[in-house]
Amino acid sequence: MRWFPRRFPHRLPRRFLIVLAGSVGFAAAALATVWLAVRITPLQTVSVAGQTVEVGAAPPALNLSGPGELDLFGQKIPTRVDFDGPIRPRLKLTHIATNDQVAKLLRSGDHGQLTMTVSGKLASGWLHYGLWETAVAAGLILLALAAWTGVRRMPPRRTLTLLVTGVAVVCALNAVGFYLLASSTPRALQHVRSLQDLVGRSPLTPVPRASGPVLGDVRAVVVGDSTAAGTGNRPLPHPGDLDKACRRSADAYARVLAANNRAKVQNLACSGATIRDGLLGVQILGSQVAPPQMSEAQRAANASVIIVSIGANDVRWADLVRLCAASPSCDDKASTAFFQHRLTRFTLDYQKLLRQLASLKQHPKVLINEYYDPFGPDTGCLKDEGLTPAKAKALESRLAALNTVLREGAERAGFTAVRPLFAGHGLCTEQPYVQGPTDRAPLHPTAAGQLAIAVADQRALPPLHG
Repeated sequence: MRWFPRRFPHRLPRRFLIVLAGSVGFAAAALATVWLAVRITPLQTVSVAGQTVEVGAAPPALNLSGPGELDLFGQKIPTRVDFDGPIRPRLKLTHIATNDQVAKLLRSGDHGQLTMTVSGKLASGWLHYGLWETAVAAGLILLALAAWTGVRRMPPRRTLTLLVTGVAVVCALNAVGFYLLASSTPRALQHVRSLQDLVGRSPLTPVPRASGPVLGDVRAVVVGDSTAAGTGNRPLPHPGDLDKACRRSADAYARVLAANNRAKVQNLACSGATIRDGLLGVQILGSQVAPPQMSEAQRAANASVIIVSIGANDVRWADLVRLCAASPSCDDKASTAFFQHRLTRFTLDYQKLLRQLASLKQHPKVLINEYYDPFGPDTGCLKDEGLTPAKAKALESRLAALNTVLREGAERAGFTAVRPLFAGHGLCTEQPYVQGPTDRAPLHPTAAGQLAIAVADQRALPPLHG
């Protein structure tokens, strides 16, 4: 009669431990499945006013609230917005497209429609991702449990019970992670109107003024690339080392404006300049180092105008033309993707430049020059160079996209966009405003082209006399 009390206490703990270990292992497998599903479930693509945004979830975190993740052109940035729950949204943006829909909304000031579209699409993308992730997690647990029950050779009824239980547990975990703990995420995404709402606005670090005396007699400053430098035309009468390295010309439109207004116009433009390497940063020119043009511009404390010509080098325009000439077509997916990537990078850099221009202490009038069409309707003289009318149209469309970014950015900043007119004076006309393939700087303005740019700028200039 004494054996029953002795055996009962030993059997219950052992059976309890087995059940407990199985439950813990089952829960761990379900959690691992959810974690893996979050990592491998494809992001959901949504289109917002022509912009492509991918919506998904960042890797699960241990804390119950915190920032999400924005993948901005390969750079991972935590969001300014905090989200509830261990599973938080991840948004991926790979390129910015400019199109008529966005331009119309920006020009009309109807931001309500754009805001509603952005917020609604992001929230919808998050919910769709949650459904897909749940399906992926359920599939993973089914595969894992089916393999395990097969190895253990479990009977069909027990196998079915285990599979159903596994799917139920995974779905319950997802319901907790996505729809309970993260129930506020759709509402938070509905308040997102722009990238700034997600990551905040970085503080502006002004470009310091270059060393040297104040250029008090300068009334206007030109910054930019080889178009503004006048590359390929007559050299300056007494050029300095930096003038030579930057290939500045006596025919540059800065000098035309100076002569026409009887005022000193400082030309800081340099061949090969980009926003990063030239305007906001130093530019290496062999043995010469050009200081940031915006730093030099600040020395002209009395300048009432700054004229900007920039963008072609940022999008690698010359490389695009050469690639186009050597390829069967210019609108293939590879070159289009390359251009979109460069245009996206330029768009972000251009916003920084506009903010720097707006922060100048002298508050000058800012003119942003758009680019001219170098081809025109007749491209017969370029046949031997590999440029056909169809190729020219493809290049013109990309130039138009660049000009759209320049124009819309200028208008939003309160600046003036200027479009020089080269109509009737393309490369293959009798009086071209553009240098040809055998000239010193192909596709750059001739002296007549520089004059046409000066005429367009002159119409927007205030009086320069000081």
